[in-house]
Amino acid sequence: MSESVQTAPPFFPQPQFISRPRAQRPTTREWIRHSALFLITFLTTTFAGIVIAAPELDVPEPALSGALSYVLYIPEYYLRTVSSLLAFALFHPHILAAGVSFSITLLAILTAHEMGHYLACRYYGVDATLPFFIPAPPLFLAGTFGAFIKMKSPIPSRRALFDIGLAGPLAGFLMLLPVAVAGIFMLQPAPPAVAGSAIVFNDPLLFRILAKATGANLANAIPNPFYMAAWIGLLVTSLNLMPVGQLDGGHGTFSLFGQRAHKLIGWAAFVAVASMAILGFVWHHSPSGFLYTVLLAVMLRVRHPAPQQMEPLGSARIAVAVITLIVFALSFVPFPITLT
Repeated sequence: MSESVQTAPPFFPQPQFISRPRAQRPTTREWIRHSALFLITFLTTTFAGIVIAAPELDVPEPALSGALSYVLYIPEYYLRTVSSLLAFALFHPHILAAGVSFSITLLAILTAHEMGHYLACRYYGVDATLPFFIPAPPLFLAGTFGAFIKMKSPIPSRRALFDIGLAGPLAGFLMLLPVAVAGIFMLQPAPPAVAGSAIVFNDPLLFRILAKATGANLANAIPNPFYMAAWIGLLVTSLNLMPVGQLDGGHGTFSLFGQRAHKLIGWAAFVAVASMAILGFVWHHSPSGFLYTVLLAVMLRVRHPAPQQMEPLGSARIAVAVITLIVFALSFVPFPITLT
């Protein structure tokens, strides 16, 4: 009788309950290390916000009086510029407040992005590090090279790969939405001296939609800290959603279409970005597209590990994939910067 009962499941399949392994908790040493990196990045992004908010300062150039002075010219001028900006911010509290506002909002967006990945990893029992925040030297970029987590154990399933890969950019996008709205509302028209600035930040589709809905004028406006934090957040989101290698978009593409299609789509994205880099240099005089091209070239050479199980994703995750594609369209700017 027991044997006949055991033959029944093929006609009446029973659900399989798979217990998820528990991810390791961060140690005290790891908390200290990651917190220190976060605090350093807070300082460097605050300085980047000061650079955005401060007017152009008249920094005296170092005197050239010998061979050594030529060698030390660039580092000395760099230190003078940094110290001048710090002194100006300390004597003008509203500039310092703008720098702190930029730092807090940008780090909130980056933290939401990385914690989306981290919490999804913990849900599926995948060992992962806390977010690594990477500070950048003063006067370089936005004060940070971004943030990342490192997964230390295999991804158990196709659904886990999908959820872990897309949880980050979707969480970061939700965090930056109110920042973008605040940045658009706070835009002020630029005076003629600023309107002819050498760098123009081209607006993503999300900004254009918000500007049309609120009646804001994006042309010849002064970028405020919230606008810049959201602009950088959208740039990071679109870059991470590129369907290449082990970028977030690469994880989503692999889980949706499989290994072979992931590779083909990645190469197609690389060719498209490389073509836009050339056009961006010709049309907008900006070499920024070549940085994307180099990054994607590196990611193409990194093998994407397959999850341990390739089960169907289901209709709900297909809908999330469509939403993610819309997020990419709202975030992506073919030519982010124009140099005039």
